[in-house]
Amino acid sequence: MARPKKETPQEPLEKQLWSAADKLRKNLDAADYKHVVLGLIFLKYISDSFESLRAQLLEGKGEFEGADPEDRDEYKAKNVFFVPRAARWNWLRDNARKPDIGVLVDAAMDALEKDNPALKGVLPKVYARDNLDPATLGALIDLVSGIALGDAKARSADVLGHVFEYFLGEFALAEGKKGGQFYTPRSIVELLVAMLEPFKGRVMDPCCGSGGMFVQSEKFVREHRGRIRDISIYGQESNQTTWRLAKMNLAIRGIESSQVKWNNEGSFLKDALKDVRADYILANPPFNDSDWSGDQLRKDARWQYGAPPAGSANFAWLQH
Repeated sequence: MARPKKETPQEPLEKQLWSAADKLRKNLDAADYKHVVLGLIFLKYISDSFESLRAQLLEGKGEFEGADPEDRDEYKAKNVFFVPRAARWNWLRDNARKPDIGVLVDAAMDALEKDNPALKGVLPKVYARDNLDPATLGALIDLVSGIALGDAKARSADVLGHVFEYFLGEFALAEGKKGGQFYTPRSIVELLVAMLEPFKGRVMDPCCGSGGMFVQSEKFVREHRGRIRDISIYGQESNQTTWRLAKMNLAIRGIESSQVKWNNEGSFLKDALKDVRADYILANPPFNDSDWSGDQLRKDARWQYGAPPAGSANFAWLQH
């Protein structure tokens, strides 16, 4: 009697996608490649959300009776980004194998920023560069097209948000030590949030990286059946490319991020949130940072428990 074959457990979707995407990386460094891939996932998310609402507007039933599916205010009222025709995923997918697909994706990012002021200066325009060949980009678009199939906005946002978060972690691992500049391991973030329980009030991260603390805070509130509107987030990040990742990461979760600032001078020299009185401060600061302008801040009023050593920012972060 033949023995039944053991079924090989299928890898989770996010791992399958990562393996496929990583094979397409070729000569691109992980630091550059992450903006290419994460930008496409973000574009797919907002396009899915837009198309889901647009279908309801076209149907015109109930509260949408007589609505214009091309009226930007209809989308704004539902906290959905308006996606112009040149940036809609279906259109890009249909043109994915054209030699100028990189130019088309960059143009899509530009069009999105023009129609949505909250995204101004946030989206990557890296798709027409010489180091990303059109065939690779087309294959990536095909890959991302398979994520979050279905027309339910909530399901799409949840799946795409999970994939976005997973990819952030994998890119951090691929970049090694430098990855810590934009990503804190999920286990650490979950522990900090579980300890502080940011259930209601103002949550601040003075070195917010890609926004993981805020995403986990939102998850904590939802899991404990709280109200998302009861918390507001405040953050700052000195690295502009990391700040862009944070803005996309929060947008894909539907988290209001107008108070997450890009602060190129850094928190110590120019506190962009000095007037904010926070209820919770969640942070994983850059430990042992020696280049923190300590010599310029020897007599700063923040050092109530003594001036931190110039060669390490650890005690400066605690008092800041």
